[in-house]
Amino acid sequence: QVQLVESGGELVQPGGSLRLSCVASGFTFSNSVMLWYRQAPGKEREWVGTIGADGDLANYADSVKGRFTMSRDNGKNSFDLQMNNLKPEDTAVYFCRALSPDVWGQGTLVTVSS
Repeated sequence: QVQLVESGGELVQPGGSLRLSCVASGFTFSNSVMLWYRQAPGKEREWVGTIGADGDLANYADSVKGRFTMSRDNGKNSFDLQMNNLKPEDTAVYFCRALSPDVWGQGTLVTVSS
């Protein structure tokens, strides 16, 4: 079964840090470009970042550049998003996505609030 499962979302104070994880199963993870998206309440889903299949290339949305860092471990089929200096506007459900095959996780909620 092709599947992505995110975890790590929780309530965090502004300025805090959080690490999200995405674990893949059912496909050859090391062959796939991976992405993070997020969807804030009442807003459209937006792209957060993309990392290449071997982890050497990464691109980020301007809104998170310098604060968020993606990483992947192809040996563990895992894909992480380290989020630092979190802001209330980072509050959203965060989704990971694989391109090959095209599959999405179910999302994990991050709430940034004091």
